[in-house]
Amino acid sequence: MMYRPMMHRPMMHALPLAIALATLATTAVTVQAAPITTVTEYLSALPLQNTAKSGGEGSVRKHDTNAYSLPAKNMSFDQRLSFSVGNSFFKSPWVIAPASTTARDGLGPLFNTNACQNCHVKDGRGSLPAGNDPAVGLFLRLGMPDSPEHSWDDEEREFRRISGVMPHPVYGTQLQNASVPGVPQEGRMQVDYQQKSVTLADGEVITLRAPHYSIVEAGFGDPGPIALSPRLAPGMVGLGLLEAVSDAMLLEWADPEDNDGDGISGKPNTVWSIADDALVQGRFGWKAGQPSVRQQSAKAFAGDMGLTSSLVGSTDCTPVQKCDVMPSGGTIEVEDNVMDNVAFYSRNLAVPTRRDIDAPEVRAGEQLFRDLQCASCHRPTLTTDKAGVAAQLAGQVIWPYSDMLLHDMGDALSDNRREFEATGNEWRTPPLWGIGLAQTVNSATGFLHDGRARTLLEAVLWHGGEAQSSRDAVVALPTEQRESLLRFLESL
Repeated sequence: MMYRPMMHRPMMHALPLAIALATLATTAVTVQAAPITTVTEYLSALPLQNTAKSGGEGSVRKHDTNAYSLPAKNMSFDQRLSFSVGNSFFKSPWVIAPASTTARDGLGPLFNTNACQNCHVKDGRGSLPAGNDPAVGLFLRLGMPDSPEHSWDDEEREFRRISGVMPHPVYGTQLQNASVPGVPQEGRMQVDYQQKSVTLADGEVITLRAPHYSIVEAGFGDPGPIALSPRLAPGMVGLGLLEAVSDAMLLEWADPEDNDGDGISGKPNTVWSIADDALVQGRFGWKAGQPSVRQQSAKAFAGDMGLTSSLVGSTDCTPVQKCDVMPSGGTIEVEDNVMDNVAFYSRNLAVPTRRDIDAPEVRAGEQLFRDLQCASCHRPTLTTDKAGVAAQLAGQVIWPYSDMLLHDMGDALSDNRREFEATGNEWRTPPLWGIGLAQTVNSATGFLHDGRARTLLEAVLWHGGEAQSSRDAVVALPTEQRESLLRFLESL
């Protein structure tokens, strides 16, 4: 069904009591209250997380460097076999065509890496580049900058409606820093940091890194005006569960006009579904620019590795780059059975259980998380559909701490690049489940969309826009309360 955003304008954060009770069905608390009409009322009635199983019955008790790499616990034996096959394709490198390894050839001609696992280290977040090393887990999305002076013709407007962004005429939609022999590399991403300090209420000074991005060693000439949007490869756990939550449940908290006056205006992104040939609600990627795990996977194959599929039949090469004269792995390089297995694997990576959930300091931090309105965007709990969903994903009460909606995060985090309905300042609320293990899994990663934050506290301090008041409240906390808040985040 096509989602038409202009038709959905709730007077308040509409959340009927029946839905709230269904969400709480597995808790020991019975909610007896007047109908819940606002997020604040909903959160005041919602008990603190009462189970360590953040990912429902598929959650796994794994908290080391492999915490993100296990199959969901509630899968069948046959499903685990499919998971293993998908894992092999996720980890194994693709090669340049022609090659004897026909199932994995066709890499490039322009690409960023040759295997999914290189970006999503141990199925977690990407690594930040060290010095002048080639960037793999952090890369640049590209496009033409928005400006009132630039008017699109009809063909351009239609292309933008379907692709979400107007590509750069030479460099396309992603900077690819590797290539096959005979093709110039597009260039190299350079990151320069400026330091800025924040003084907390107790006198502690936190130094933040403000990044500036540029393209150096441009292989196809000076790009001229171009929008640069850095993207850190996100963690992979729980994707199938998030896909299994209904649009209706996610729209319960949509309030684009801020009709309830709480300063928080979450809105859905409206994106193009290739499979449906229609506009639908987006939910994956830093700006919710992709509607499904399968399309996200196909787009990553095309953009990151230069591999075509039946869903995405072209790569990010532009006519100027003349990639069509180079050898390929066939019209479809990622066969449907390979895509099926990779998508299955991606959907069913288990969410790790929470740690120290009942520790007094953690509980105090969880309550602070709500009191400071952090939970107004990072929605604690959702319930997956029961109908039309794979058995292991159906009817699960999950605790992702995300509303999956777009929020204005302020100018400091803006990339000045529109993606479908998302403006430069707007980002999807990232799920927080498993975030306390992110640097256990990959010590070279960071937080936020570009990894600029080295710690969870730094990530909080970068929040602006709709989150400005919550961020300022964290700055004003006494030391003990701030440490409790961080202990809660680390427990996720």
